[in-house]
Amino acid sequence: MKPLLKVEDLRKYFPVKKKKLFEKRRILKAVDGVSFEVYEGETLGLVGESGCGKTTLGRTILRLYKPTSGRIWFNGKDVTSLQGKELKEFRRNAQIIFQDPYASLNPRMKVKDIIEEPLIIHGFNREEREKIVDEIMVQVGLNPEHKFRYPHEFSGGQRQRISIGRTIALKPKLIVCDEPVSALDVSIQAQIINLLEELQDKFKLTYIFISHDLSVVRHISDRVAVMYLGKIVELAKKRDIYEQPHHPYTTALLSAIPIPDPEKERSRKRIILKGDLPSPINPPAGCKFHTRCFKAQPRCSKEEPQLIEIKPGHFVACFYPENV
Repeated sequence: MKPLLKVEDLRKYFPVKKKKLFEKRRILKAVDGVSFEVYEGETLGLVGESGCGKTTLGRTILRLYKPTSGRIWFNGKDVTSLQGKELKEFRRNAQIIFQDPYASLNPRMKVKDIIEEPLIIHGFNREEREKIVDEIMVQVGLNPEHKFRYPHEFSGGQRQRISIGRTIALKPKLIVCDEPVSALDVSIQAQIINLLEELQDKFKLTYIFISHDLSVVRHISDRVAVMYLGKIVELAKKRDIYEQPHHPYTTALLSAIPIPDPEKERSRKRIILKGDLPSPINPPAGCKFHTRCFKAQPRCSKEEPQLIEIKPGHFVACFYPENV
């Protein structure tokens, strides 16, 4: 099966401002050699601690950031260096839902104008735009009569529905969901997740779902990629990740998920990682996780493990994987 999106050794580095005049120039390695594929109609969950590079990866894939190196293939076409009309056409098919529904909507624009804006950019006439806006309002669970209101007149959940409406206006093939429910109440989160699943079924959408909430990712994803300090350390089907993780970092993350059974919660082993997340400006040599890993060996501080397939569809970057 041919992938809709293919990422090869993608890197995104940011120069860091010097604190002193003669200080050596420093580089922040936000995304550092990431490779994976996403297939049409599936949801790839992307999880990891804050600061591991999830959002930067999503934005680089959509060309909101220019890649430092590597390749991005979309629908069989190399989109890494697209410019002008070709880049505009790619962005018609690849959209993003931002994390904060309060910051991502222009407070001076009415809902109608917000949803209509991408349609104007891509040349739809007024009659088409009005019809599409009304259809979208219904599809995302909002009253079309409210399209002349401003964002401040809506709740957080309703604002995120407006953001989703703007995202699907052009009927894209790929949507990067950048923590779309993290700013919402738990009861509203479930409604937005259900809406995303309904839209995926209806329009055959493909999602990259970025989140640090492992329970949400387990619910919505088909496959899961675990990121640590700019790299993917484990990638597999959802069931394999949650039932038999092989990377020590994945094991530690999963041990933090609360279980709604007091007896099981008391009896299970909680893995507490030592130390803090290293700085992506000065990452450790060898395996980036070795400074906090409970299975680290001398080799881990000298060599960097590659993401290899240890069983069909299950990739791990570790010299001493768990449960193998």
